[in-house]
Amino acid sequence: MKFIFGPVNSRRLGISLGIDLLPPKTCNFNCIYCEVGPTTDFATERGEYTDTAAIIDEIDVFGANQAAVSRLDILTITASGEPTLHAGLGRIIEHLKKNIAKPVAVLTNGSLLHLAEVRRELAAADIVIPSLDAAREASFRKINRPTAACRLEQVITGLADFCRDFNGRCWLEVLLARGINDRPEDLAALVAAAQRIKPERIQLNTVVRPPIEAYALPLTLDEMRAAAAIFPGPVDILTDYTPGTSTAVVAEPLTATKGQLKDIERRREAVLHLLQRRPCTATDVSVALGLPSQEVAAALEHLRELGRIEPSSHRDKEYFIVLPQRQEPLPDKNL
Repeated sequence: MKFIFGPVNSRRLGISLGIDLLPPKTCNFNCIYCEVGPTTDFATERGEYTDTAAIIDEIDVFGANQAAVSRLDILTITASGEPTLHAGLGRIIEHLKKNIAKPVAVLTNGSLLHLAEVRRELAAADIVIPSLDAAREASFRKINRPTAACRLEQVITGLADFCRDFNGRCWLEVLLARGINDRPEDLAALVAAAQRIKPERIQLNTVVRPPIEAYALPLTLDEMRAAAAIFPGPVDILTDYTPGTSTAVVAEPLTATKGQLKDIERRREAVLHLLQRRPCTATDVSVALGLPSQEVAAALEHLRELGRIEPSSHRDKEYFIVLPQRQEPLPDKNL
């Protein structure tokens, strides 16, 4: 499928089916820590960036498999960019709520919540997780690198308006990067903004996976705990500080049956689709897809041999990233 991925095992949401609304990477931010990659299509206006009908068709195909639906905890709308830029967002949420009896979550950078139409569309969701990484204009420009049209005060006001009227659960995610938005004055401004926004809970994060910019550095666990202590209300620290370990690679059995080969191909496809959304360690893939480590290791090795992925070391962990594929030139009709 082109738009649906997973299910993946999310630490904060459970077994989640992902719905990716945008092609990579359509966004109004170019965050220094983004795991998807640099923004290639800067967008400031909402529009039909993908075919909403095609997304709904994929939802219906998945929804027809009741056994697969029954294993889910939640449906998560995300994007290779900012999902609220997509004008079909409201239709997609409405379709999910009518046709699949599972809660709907939306991940967003929160930049368009000042628009009443966006707030109305998100009102149908069960959980909305907007982000706010900075509450000082200079730090906002450094960490999120938004389009010139995006104004921080407008973002914070939109977040506050949305949380005030939203009947679902709103969790505010804050990502801290060393020396960028973690100074005392930055944290004080973020605390003041959180007091205005009044989310149900705050989720603190730091740079975990390989970022766009090498200078996007993580905070230590002690620093994250110190920051969490000053925020109002319940605060979760999302970052996993467990040291990484390498995973041995084993070959696929040479005597696989036709049915086994289909399963192997599906695993490889699922692994590749996950890595296209974000870099992962072998353990991340195993946990997210619920696959044994040996099967994940074999799929990763196969994709590596095909030149589809490569390992990248970050914070003493080995991540796998998807390599850009060379486009074959079109034949010259004049030849």
